[in-house]
Amino acid sequence: MNIELGISSFGETTPLETTGKAISHDQRIRDLLEEIILADKLNIDAFAIGEHHRKDFAVSAPEIILAAAASKTKQIHLSSATTNLPTINPIRVYEQYATMDAIASGRVEIMAGRGSFTEAFDLFGYDLENYDELFIEKLEMLLKMNKEEILDWPKGKFTPRVDHKGIYPRTKKPIPISVATGGSIESTIRTAELGFAIIGGNPLHFKPLIKLYRRVAEKVGNDLTKMPIAAHSWGWLNHDKDKAIKDYFYPTKLLVDQISTERPQWTGMTYEQYLEAVGENGAIFVGDSETVANKIIKVMEELGLTRFYLHLPIASMPHEDVMNAIRIYGEEVVPKVKTYFQKKTEQDRLKLKWKN
Repeated sequence: MNIELGISSFGETTPLETTGKAISHDQRIRDLLEEIILADKLNIDAFAIGEHHRKDFAVSAPEIILAAAASKTKQIHLSSATTNLPTINPIRVYEQYATMDAIASGRVEIMAGRGSFTEAFDLFGYDLENYDELFIEKLEMLLKMNKEEILDWPKGKFTPRVDHKGIYPRTKKPIPISVATGGSIESTIRTAELGFAIIGGNPLHFKPLIKLYRRVAEKVGNDLTKMPIAAHSWGWLNHDKDKAIKDYFYPTKLLVDQISTERPQWTGMTYEQYLEAVGENGAIFVGDSETVANKIIKVMEELGLTRFYLHLPIASMPHEDVMNAIRIYGEEVVPKVKTYFQKKTEQDRLKLKWKN
């Protein structure tokens, strides 16, 4: 079983617990670049950066930071998390990531999504009523140009007619494209039919959707071995498990409480709810390397995942602490998880050989 373990970030700029002040956007972007470079040196498989258009996240153009990281790294895969297709021109998306691929050949990926935060719709003049239609039409256009150098595209509801125009630069191979979904049945079916998916959220809640995804993919004839399924979860690491849990509460509550003022389905977080979330069966991966590694193994094994992204951090933490968490993840968590699945794969191979 070939698994990939990565990190994701939104370039958070919420107030720090120690100072009560937020890191400036320019400093957070510089810090983020250092974090990617460190992850590359530690042989972490991937680093994904999300797109937002609001004060509490520094990254509105992830492709710019990923391109900078591409020039300073050697092996790590670089992805958006996500590229919000409804509010961007898909031709520009392809051109940007194809250009990046020239710098980091074979290490670039597009993770496409609708965007769970919707500020970009007003900002760029799109109607939220077209939330799904925009995404579907632009995704189909992006997929077509990713396969074909010369684009012929009939005028759509949201995209212009393109008559036999070349889209450049071209990559040696099509850019890997994944779709991020937060739990929609319709989205899961659609991505399975198209032949790719990346799934984020509380992993254990997605088991029925993953089963559905696999059934639909097989029914339409897609090769599941070429369709990665991933989880993306909040998390934090420190060699002292209790300290990790204590330190992570403030930024987690800060973000959850803020979102709860914007979304009626969210509520503020209590400390009891937080402890449940970071517990053995909770959705947040916090603790020392052994705790986090065991939790990742459990989720990946139970759901049959091929990828796992740990979001470090979910709201602002001191840069030196983030770097320390990345070191623990790369030096201790990643090797333990990979060793476990390598041994399991070998055991399964021997069992099959014995059975035959």
